[in-house]
Amino acid sequence: MTAIEVAGPDARGLARVTLSRAAARNALNLEMCRELAAAFARLTGDAITRAVVVDAVPPVFCAGADLKERQGRGADWVIARRRAAFDAYAAIEACPVPVVAVLDGAVVGSGGEIAMACDIALASPRASFRWPEIGWGSVGATQRLPRRIGTARAKDLLFTGRKIDAAEAHALGLVTRLADDVGALAAEVLDPILDAPATALRLAKRCVDDGMRTDLAGGIEIEMEAIRHSLDGDEWKDGLTAFAQGRAKPRP
Repeated sequence: MTAIEVAGPDARGLARVTLSRAAARNALNLEMCRELAAAFARLTGDAITRAVVVDAVPPVFCAGADLKERQGRGADWVIARRRAAFDAYAAIEACPVPVVAVLDGAVVGSGGEIAMACDIALASPRASFRWPEIGWGSVGATQRLPRRIGTARAKDLLFTGRKIDAAEAHALGLVTRLADDVGALAAEVLDPILDAPATALRLAKRCVDDGMRTDLAGGIEIEMEAIRHSLDGDEWKDGLTAFAQGRAKPRP
């Protein structure tokens, strides 16, 4: 049985990547790292895909790294295994279309890295978050977490290993939105994304991601290049025509 299940894209262009190792509480092992990277490499090269959902077989999203597979392994193996995880997270981030994490249950260590690699994170009140790596004598989440919530707050979570609930995760900015029925929330969030012009959506994601790696002036130039690219196509003309004719679908 595969540790990562991939479904779609469906008729609207939605693909779903599911962590499917429920017997191990979806703990991330080497097989999952490789399958996750391969899944997103395939979706990245698929022009049909318009958005991707990342979810998990319940009752948890991900219990963190599978420490059992490291028993008896040497340092070289562990380094290679950690690199495989970083490659998987990077593959998620490199996906050119919006990636939405649907979080229900525990999100631990590597699970948090997966969630932070996604563009949008949705959670139920049952979700909780924890980074216990230091307690195990290791290091993790030292790069994405401070970039997401700030240095001091990240150090609090990393140094103490304390568990936070979904409400605190939302307040910190780890989670974008909360709902009791997180599946219904995901459908609500994805509906306008799947209806949006595909090229404009990809360009907007690229602008945000690339722009955050430079200063404001550099970011403006990135956006100007995207605007020029969009003017080479017909989406903006179709949008103006639809607006003029009263056919433009209101954005929520």
